[in-house]
Amino acid sequence: MKRQNHFFPRGRNRKVGSMKIGIIGAGNIGGNLTRRLTALGHEVSVANSRGPETLSALAEETGATPVAAAEAARGARIVVVTVPLKAVPDLPAGFLDGAAEDVAVIDTGNYYPQQRDGRIAAIEDGLTESRWTEQQIGHPVIKAFNGTYAQDILDRGAPQGSPGRQALPVAGDDPAAKQAVRDLIDELGFDTVDAGGLDESWRQQPGTPVYGNQGDAGAIVKALAEASPERTAEWRA
Repeated sequence: MKRQNHFFPRGRNRKVGSMKIGIIGAGNIGGNLTRRLTALGHEVSVANSRGPETLSALAEETGATPVAAAEAARGARIVVVTVPLKAVPDLPAGFLDGAAEDVAVIDTGNYYPQQRDGRIAAIEDGLTESRWTEQQIGHPVIKAFNGTYAQDILDRGAPQGSPGRQALPVAGDDPAAKQAVRDLIDELGFDTVDAGGLDESWRQQPGTPVYGNQGDAGAIVKALAEASPERTAEWRA
């Protein structure tokens, strides 16, 4: 498979330090990231589509600050967009305007045309899911966590160097933003594998060998290399 040289495992352990992090979407992934990141000492603002008053239980559990979606990115060094793909165009206009100048935006989304999102023509025509999200929000994104089981975020983190430490693929075009995301994932207890630029992020979309893969860095490198750009019938509208 061509371009295997994109995939570089990384396993050093680095303490990121306390950051402001905004999480938009409080479902399984967003909720568990809120739990882990607050436990690590980060200052987390979390939002959903129903309003901050519906997040009181999560806030009480974690110490995160519930906010409106338009406020979640204010001052944030990292923003996690973890909403259904069909809801991305409905995010508040300019929601990133108050973020840190060097903000890294993580897209955890997946296109489920039959199961949830309906037909999105540009994706059906070959645009990668995260490139579509990037176009909708008007800001570069880093694709990560999209194939990760939410429970793994709570249960499978391990110290750097642990045998079989689970690795997550990370794709994106901005090296500095990608590094910030990889450092944060390392702090959460997972190795990362550089999956290339965003136009290569089809390698980690639903239906690919890496999707849902709980393997170590070597297994993730192999799975990325074995991916096919052709969507199977289950993942087409």
